[in-house]
Parts: sequence; structure tokens; C-alpha cells
Amino acid sequence: MALQENLEKFRKQQEKCLSTLSSIASAKQSSTKPSTHKTSSNLHKAIPALSPSLTAQPPPPTGKFSNDTERLQMINSIRKSPVGAQIKRVIYLLLERREALTPEQINDACYVDVNANKAVFESLRNNPKVYYDGRRFSYKAKHEVKNKEQLLVLIRKFPEGMAVIDLKDAYPNVMEDLQTLKSERKVWLLSNFDSQEDIVYPNDPRVPIRVDDDLKQFFRSIELPRDMIDIEKDLQKNGMKPATNTAKRRAAAQIQGISSTTKLKKKKKEISKRTKLTNAHLPELFRNLTSPSR
Repeated sequence: MALQENLEKFRKQQEKCLSTLSSIASAKQSSTKPSTHKTSSNLHKAIPALSPSLTAQPPPPTGKFSNDTERLQMINSIRKSPVGAQIKRVIYLLLERREALTPEQINDACYVDVNANKAVFESLRNNPKVYYDGRRFSYKAKHEVKNKEQLLVLIRKFPEGMAVIDLKDAYPNVMEDLQTLKSERKVWLLSNFDSQEDIVYPNDPRVPIRVDDDLKQFFRSIELPRDMIDIEKDLQKNGMKPATNTAKRRAAAQIQGISSTTKLKKKKKEISKRTKLTNAHLPELFRNLTSPSR
């Protein structure tokens, strides 16, 4: 708006100068009475033509100043936020971009000024999820794999299984490749009941196992004890340590149930005649007052 007002003032000054020069030329014409053609040519020589860029109205601004103000307020809010919040914002940017970025590029992308904030710079440089080569920052995954082939090689190094959560940030489409390996029967995906997390196991094609139908039928015909305590006892008889202790858990639940039922109830507070009443203007509320014990 300030630029437009200045241009408008400049245009008015040019018009005023033009009218002044015209009046001077008319006065000379009346005194010397030159030909109309010469006067017109002299006038055009004396008055320089205004530049189109100055006479033309400036185009309306494309953006509103309110939007720019909101943007500046957002940038100020980001840079005043805690260091942890700024670090999280930068790490999310590096994870999405998957490329090395300079501090200037980070500032342009997510408005975190790494160079101006020493705490942010040091925390980012020492973060285990970030790699810093001395000039640029990039995302550092837990496992450096880039495609499905490298992913399968990595999984086969962990025959005891590895957590899927440790693979999610390896590269953008790692989960799709993991499902493809599962459909190709190159890996197994199982859930861990303790941590509720998926575990991936390698399926080595060099050791195919074929189970006879008789063995399958014999396995399915074995009836397990219905009580979990009996199952744990059988495991202990065969030299195996059960993962659970049902007897201990039931005893703890029983003790907790007894303690919860033996809680003393709070005595209901009664209103007596000695109680200080603040609603004395409503006598119908205090008809049945209990007499104080002597």
C-alpha cells in the first residue's frame, strides 16, 4: 500500500509540472506569436514524455497483507518453540525428503533457523536419527537398506527375528516390500503377544520342511489340559519354563479383590442444629435436623 501511495503522489506531481510547463509555453506563444506547429514541437521537446511504468496504475498486489502477517507470526512461533519441538520438525522434514539439506534449505522448508540457534544446531548434530557431514543434514535410519533385495539380506542375518518397527524408517516403501516378501514366502510376519509388535523372521528356502499328514493328524489329536495351571505343570515336568505363572496371578487377583471389598465407607455427614446454616432463608430444607448428641 505504501508503494502504491508513493506512485500516486509522484503521478500527481508530474501532472502539476506538466500543467505549469503548459502555462509557460502559452505565455511565450502570446508574446512572440510563433506558429502553432513550432509551439507544439517546442512544447513536446520541453516536456519529457512520462514513462509508461510511472503513468500506468500499478497492478493490485497478488497476496493480502493479512496472509503475510499470519505467516510471519507462524515463523516467530516456530522459532520460539522448545528445542525438542524444532528438532522434531526438522527430523520429520529429513525423513520425508530423504536427501541431505543445508541449514538454509531447512530454514526455507520448515522455518527452523539452525544456524541462529546454537542449541538446535548441537542437538540436531548429535541426534542418532540425523547424519551431519559438516555442511548438510540428512536422515539416518537404524538399518541402511535401500531396496527389497537388501532388506531380505538384512532379515536373513537375524534368524531369531527382528522387530518390524526397526525397519519402518529404512526407506519410503519398505512396508510394501515387506508384504511382498511375505507373499513370496521368503519371510514370516508374526505378532509378539507380549509387546504387541510384529516380528519378521527369515524363511530359508534351503531347508524346506515337509510334514506328513499322519504327523499332522497326530499333533491335532493331542488334547491339551483346559486349565492353564495344568499346562504349566506339564511344561515344568518336561524341563521347560512356562512364560506365565497363573497360580501367582490368580492369588494376587484374589488378594486384591478382598482388599477392595473391605474398604470402609465414609460416614455420611449429617446436619445438626449446631451446624452453621448459610441458607437460613430456606427453612423447608432444614425441617428434619438431627439433635446433637449430649
